[in-house]
Amino acid sequence: MAKSLRSKWKRKMRAEKRKKNAPKELARLKQALSLDKKGEADMTDLQDIATVVPAEKITKQTDSETAEGEEGKMDMEEKRNKTTLLNEHGQYPVWMSQRQAKKMKGKRMAKKSGKGKKKKGVAW
Repeated sequence: MAKSLRSKWKRKMRAEKRKKNAPKELARLKQALSLDKKGEADMTDLQDIATVVPAEKITKQTDSETAEGEEGKMDMEEKRNKTTLLNEHGQYPVWMSQRQAKKMKGKRMAKKSGKGKKKKGVAW
């Protein structure tokens, strides 16, 4: 796919546009980082947009949290039934497709009621 004359022409023109705009883009990037002036990024302009926190402060916070005895362990383990794969809320895992979930539910209901769902087709 994508070997038609039109797509080749469009690819060529996009490459030309990238060549043409590359110097402007680089200048705009340098200006945003203000590398033109002193070689370091000027954070005063960025403070209006986002909260700027020095890296030392963040590393000190993480060091103090681990020193307190917390290992930063997240409580992500759910209680899940091994046979039905249902969690405590009756939900299937996210990786399971709808078709698989429906099939599992059918098996579960067949066990519960004692008889299964009749299959379609000719009974031989």
